[in-house]
Amino acid sequence: MKITKTEIYKFSIPMHPFTIATGTMDFAQNIFIRVHTDAGYYGVGECSAFPMIVGETQATCFEMAKDFAAIWKGKNALDIEARMNELHAFTAFNATIKSAFDMALYDLAAKQAAMPLYQFLGGGKKEMETDFTIGIGTPAGMAATALDYKKQGVRIIKIKLGKKGAEDIERIKQIRSAIGDDLLLRIDANQGWSFETAVMVLQAIGQYNIQFCEQPMRHWDDDKLPALRKLSPIKIMADESVFNHHDAERLIRAGACDYVNIKFAKSSGILEAKKINAVCEQHQVPCMMGGMLESRIGLTAFAHFALAHDNIIFYDMDTFMLGHKLDPVKGGLQYHGFIPAIPDTPGIGADADDDYLSGLEKIII
Repeated sequence: MKITKTEIYKFSIPMHPFTIATGTMDFAQNIFIRVHTDAGYYGVGECSAFPMIVGETQATCFEMAKDFAAIWKGKNALDIEARMNELHAFTAFNATIKSAFDMALYDLAAKQAAMPLYQFLGGGKKEMETDFTIGIGTPAGMAATALDYKKQGVRIIKIKLGKKGAEDIERIKQIRSAIGDDLLLRIDANQGWSFETAVMVLQAIGQYNIQFCEQPMRHWDDDKLPALRKLSPIKIMADESVFNHHDAERLIRAGACDYVNIKFAKSSGILEAKKINAVCEQHQVPCMMGGMLESRIGLTAFAHFALAHDNIIFYDMDTFMLGHKLDPVKGGLQYHGFIPAIPDTPGIGADADDDYLSGLEKIII
């Protein structure tokens, strides 16, 4: 199956402003691609540029995608490892845009096998329930949002923190007071705290029954994570500190984390995400399936991957619901409350709406 051409789109999706410790996003700065083949069908891929975390923007992804498409033209789409190694040899890093190309190849491979992606990856159905995230705001405003989520039927709330420590403590205090004790809480500092602030906040909020804390400090403070983990009454999940399976191995051997968050935008896609999960599973470290600001195309691929890996037991797949003002997607996963339902059509089972694509900047290589 030879690659004949690749369509590349600046897949921008307007959003209600969403704030985390490292900045505010007003648009999902995504890229959407279709990798066409001589078999008569194409594979789809999507990535979401989050420059504050991965160092890529929609513009850099778009430009790099042109080079990637040229490298792959005329090559065998089913030799996924060889194709991805070509991209890695061409440029270091750039994991986010690489993940869109990886996704498209897996979509093609599953379509060629006439299997939904989760089955192609060796998985079966299991129940998944996503959390729902609150961006950073005033303590009172976040508490009001949490109460509204509870009324909507949300059972797991993820809370963005990482600003001033005393204010973060007050945020958790007011949220727990507003919603009571029956909902599960997770927190994510997005690298926003120093070691001293992380110790102070985590010890102060340990009484509020927090399931885990994602990425409390900057990745360059990874050497301090083992000490923090010993002092924290809340379990630690590594996120921005784990881009590949080497990072996972390093942190786990150092005793630096209890869990790992897998995101295609960090791992460069499914091929490397499988290796990260394998390392974690070997060391009995459970994983979470997470994302950036992808549409339901990316979310559907995430759900397929999660279904195929029993070591993934936490699900943070709420990006489409987090404030996207539009849903330019055909097919794909649907939500029953906060339970994602995955299509059984071959491949990923999702595509972009052609009418929406017609108004976007694009190039064909």
